[in-house]
Amino acid sequence: MNTKLLLTKITCLLLCCCPRLAAQDSLRTEVSAGPATVLQTGTPVAPSKAEQRVERYRRTLNALIPSYNKIQFLGGMGLVSVGSGWDYGKHNQWETDLLFGLIPKYNSSSAKITMTLKQNYIPWNLPLKNRFSIQPLTCGLYLNTVFSNKFWTREPDRYPSGYYGFSTRVRANIFIGQRFMYDIPDSKRFFAEAIGVFYELSTCDFYLVSAFTNRYLKPRDYLRLSFGIKLQIF
Repeated sequence: MNTKLLLTKITCLLLCCCPRLAAQDSLRTEVSAGPATVLQTGTPVAPSKAEQRVERYRRTLNALIPSYNKIQFLGGMGLVSVGSGWDYGKHNQWETDLLFGLIPKYNSSSAKITMTLKQNYIPWNLPLKNRFSIQPLTCGLYLNTVFSNKFWTREPDRYPSGYYGFSTRVRANIFIGQRFMYDIPDSKRFFAEAIGVFYELSTCDFYLVSAFTNRYLKPRDYLRLSFGIKLQIF
């Protein structure tokens, strides 16, 4: 009788201990979690140097992908300019554009291509109704150049030193403007997640100096109006 009672107690003890032992054994197994190997106990294993290099490489490639596309008309960068850009900052308040424009032939011998590097700052983005929003102030500066041997960076020798004082190939510009955005519904996001229209008032270094040195000039003589479309991809 005592033997049967002893066997019964041993059996009950084994049944209670086996699940606990199995659980402890499973905690020692390893699972792969991203670039690092993690124990199921919750203790992470540091990624190898090769895995770290791959992760840095991926982040660099992702950063090179443009966030949006733009089309801009006028603004001292050609009749029409197209390009892409990147937004960044805590609230995506900074933007950098790279645009290529076209100056038609008009009365010259041929049409010309321009390139513009533009830096934008957007301090506020105010939501409106029905997925619309307004950015009441956009401002910044940009440099643009013309690909043509008719323009020069340094004054040619045929002119006295300091005769012009400005490069005709590269122009520095400043601008202010506003932008209106529409957040596209998820079901209709085929090429972009948002679309916007904007306008800008700008002037270049040469016009700005002329405005201060020539009192006969009026704002329409040194200010330029431009407008465009922005397609937010990401």
